[in-house]
Amino acid sequence: MPALNTISIDKFARLIGIPTGPVLIDVRPDEEFATEPLLIPGTLRRSSADVAGWAPEFRGRAVVAVCRDGGTLSQGIAARLRHEGVTAEALEGGVAGWAAAGLPMVPETVLPRRDANGRTTWVTRGRPKVDRIACPWLIRRFVDPSAIFLFVAPSEVQGIADRFGAAPFDIEGEGVTWSHKGESCTFDVMIEAFGLANHAPLVRLAPIVRGADTGRPDLVPEAAGLFAASLGLSRMYADDLEQLEAGMLLYDAFYRWCRDATDETHNWVSHQPAKARAKDKVPS
Repeated sequence: MPALNTISIDKFARLIGIPTGPVLIDVRPDEEFATEPLLIPGTLRRSSADVAGWAPEFRGRAVVAVCRDGGTLSQGIAARLRHEGVTAEALEGGVAGWAAAGLPMVPETVLPRRDANGRTTWVTRGRPKVDRIACPWLIRRFVDPSAIFLFVAPSEVQGIADRFGAAPFDIEGEGVTWSHKGESCTFDVMIEAFGLANHAPLVRLAPIVRGADTGRPDLVPEAAGLFAASLGLSRMYADDLEQLEAGMLLYDAFYRWCRDATDETHNWVSHQPAKARAKDKVPS
């Protein structure tokens, strides 16, 4: 059983990738992080020295603080956050414990340069359908919850990437890292590069996205459904960012199916989401 005001690695592992999960804040000092720049999926980085300044933005939300070993630093930050009115716990075992458990970690070195607020910026073609919604969903849920996405005219992608320090994705071009490779779509490429290839729900989701994005609905039965839903969203929203927000819910649903519901059949014994939500929330 975890110590007081901590959450176990096993419990927290069930919460990554879902929108109702707590905010994970890595408070390792910069010099320590630089020696091993790996992040638990969905992490924000904040300075422990400035906790009083950034704590108010998390009021009303659940937070899990993480340091190298789950010791004094993260537990102290969690206590300080509680003083500021934030529901906060520390991750038992910290980053070292998470890595020792063989759980996925995202390498900071593959990500674009962060802005002054710690956000990554990404740019792609406007009027997204499949990959250009799936990839932002993956980034927001597993890599950078505060990531910025710019949807622009195809001819402007590279220039805007250069000017604003954004990473171009799902577009062809010299030196573009985040694009299709062989039979893999950009979503596949990102899962691999972000160190998420051993996360079983994403492994199940990847061929659904690939089939929908590359005109191969025969890959898995669900691909045709994702393609149809994606086209429907593109007709419903004229604004790309509004479409992205709606698409986040779509991919949240597919992710939870991949994680929890692949064995469920159509019958009259329905799943009870209220109990599932309670299980997936961090207790106070």
